[in-house]
Amino acid sequence: MGESIDLRLGTPIENRRTGAGIEGMAEVELERSQRLAAIREGKLASIHSWELVTAVDGPGTRLTVFFSGCPLRCVYCHNPDTMEMRRGQDVELDELVRRIKRYRRVFASSGGGITLSGGEVLMQPAFARNVLAAAKAMGVHTAIDTSGYLGAVADDSFLDNVDLVLLDVKSGTEESYKALTGRPLQPTLDFGNRLAARGTKIWIRFVVVPGWTDSEENVEAIAENIAPWKHVVERVEVLPFHNMGQDKWDALGLEYKLRDAQPPSKETVERVREQFRSRGFLTY
Repeated sequence: MGESIDLRLGTPIENRRTGAGIEGMAEVELERSQRLAAIREGKLASIHSWELVTAVDGPGTRLTVFFSGCPLRCVYCHNPDTMEMRRGQDVELDELVRRIKRYRRVFASSGGGITLSGGEVLMQPAFARNVLAAAKAMGVHTAIDTSGYLGAVADDSFLDNVDLVLLDVKSGTEESYKALTGRPLQPTLDFGNRLAARGTKIWIRFVVVPGWTDSEENVEAIAENIAPWKHVVERVEVLPFHNMGQDKWDALGLEYKLRDAQPPSKETVERVREQFRSRGFLTY
């Protein structure tokens, strides 16, 4: 995988998921009733940050927008400040569409596009739907980065404007998934099944967390779960856990269960990759 670069500054981003805030985007302030109406209509969203990066969130150079709010409570979350919508900043649809239009030439020359991430993008589906439709109308490649837990809100008309889904499959069994995220696994599998039936392209993402997700049995369970999607899974990205988010958990006064956890060894990460490769998946 390539290095994450902030193209406005030309320097590596050390903490991948901190983002650039909403610098350069206009924040709006509305009365409560106006705000709720705008959210329902998909004209306003709570945004954590955005960044322009290459070789990270899909092909080419991409404008990645991190939505605030997430229904999962992953013990290894690197950005717990994205868990609640109230911690984001309000951005209007027109403002984000203007930003996408500004970078159309960059996307075209690099084979890139936009990626809606989070938090969880499907927490704010009306806004996401409108952004994706506007991007496709401009001929811009689109992707969403999601756990799939809220996949039911992304109906067929929503997915018609999605070229690629970065699907975070966090663990392989109901028991381990619930322990890791606080939520059931089945909605993610249901969403993956829908994507496969539609022929929507998928990149699988999996984080190797020592003592939580790294066992051979768990990885085999994931590989088994995603096997029916093989015809649409373009790659599997195996990502080693890191604890750079610990300071954020502390700042928010939240219990961080992985305080003493170490990143997985290179040998473990490579073993996990080989497990997916043995099933015929292109794996990084």
